[in-house]
Amino acid sequence: MAYDITGDNVTATSLPYRTNVGDKTSGFGYTADSANTLWLPIWSGEVIHAYDEYNKFESMVTSKTITSGTEMIFPITGTVDLRASWDAGTELIGGSDQTTTSFKVTLDKRPMAAHFELDNVDLMLTQWEYRAELARQAGLTLANTRDKQIYAYLVRAAAETKLNNDPRSSLTYHEGFYGGAAGEYPDFGNTSPSSAANRTQGALRYLQDLENFMVHLQEQNQATEGVYSVVSPQAFQDIRALGVARAHGDVINAQPMFGGVAEAGGLGAGFRQGMYGPEDTLEYMGVTICKSNHRLTSDLGGTTTIGEARYNLDYELKENAGDTGGGGVAHEIKAVTFQSGAVAALKLQGLKVDTVDDVRRNTVFTVASMMAGTGVLKPECATVHSDMGELTDSNDTDGRAGLQKALGMTPEYHPA
Repeated sequence: MAYDITGDNVTATSLPYRTNVGDKTSGFGYTADSANTLWLPIWSGEVIHAYDEYNKFESMVTSKTITSGTEMIFPITGTVDLRASWDAGTELIGGSDQTTTSFKVTLDKRPMAAHFELDNVDLMLTQWEYRAELARQAGLTLANTRDKQIYAYLVRAAAETKLNNDPRSSLTYHEGFYGGAAGEYPDFGNTSPSSAANRTQGALRYLQDLENFMVHLQEQNQATEGVYSVVSPQAFQDIRALGVARAHGDVINAQPMFGGVAEAGGLGAGFRQGMYGPEDTLEYMGVTICKSNHRLTSDLGGTTTIGEARYNLDYELKENAGDTGGGGVAHEIKAVTFQSGAVAALKLQGLKVDTVDDVRRNTVFTVASMMAGTGVLKPECATVHSDMGELTDSNDTDGRAGLQKALGMTPEYHPA
């Protein structure tokens, strides 16, 4: 059985699918001619395309694909020494700090999988709309989970403590979070119309903290390109609406910051443009502000919601994190800001799609799976923004140690 796909008109005989009940109904491709089947390659490609389309965070961090093994090593070397005035007879020793250590990023122990079954494979072979929607959902499910895993590690990066004997001896870690005095992130990202004034105040404080973080990167000689900040869709609109009149008395003096007005810095697009798509971004002081509904805001401790235990932390940031009775005051991570080198995303040979004819159930079972892993590379290049006045716990600890305890995490990297 041959197929002619060169013509303009697509007919039943030009596609690899069952044209009558006597055709082959099982085996590779589920067509009468397995040598000409396009079923598995088309389906795999559609899932991979959907995954690449919907996954956002992998392109924002250091992403690597390995062909074998379970880990990748990222070395950390000492600094080059300087002799400002090299006098006669002075021996150079090649650097006073030859310490070398590394970050080891490992794959998760088990793959993640999106799966479904159907009892009419003809729908997948002959109806593009049906097959495309299933491919979209499979790719979307994996992409959403992968985004949440990477987000979890961006938060971990902000909480990771400084390495023991870090060869970059002059490096100063950021405190790990922006929270400031009580009330400086009031209602930022909330949806209540009555909190508009507080949302504006929170958005302005957030922009100020972005400036402070960029200064921190410069002071530590870190790259200031590829800096991203992820907020909720509501917070994104709060930022874009800064300067827009909210009361009749504001109309005369309204000066939108992100309205694309040249006099206001030309920070955004005209308000005729909605900017409601997941790919839309704002630019501020070299930071790309993105919106995502994959932010983690609940307590995932003790679950396997998005993978291994290292991903499932307490993202409610309870002040009294040691209170297992749930009495701690819960807060929210409003945003996470990072340079692309802060986190590594690892994959083993990309995404795999398997389809099996289950004769016992008279169905076709399909699994899209991938082996992935995540790790922190540069803790000094990440920070979170919280609505907590001062990030403390029952031991009155703040900074990265307090953030660790509020998240219920322990540091992963402590090379001696």
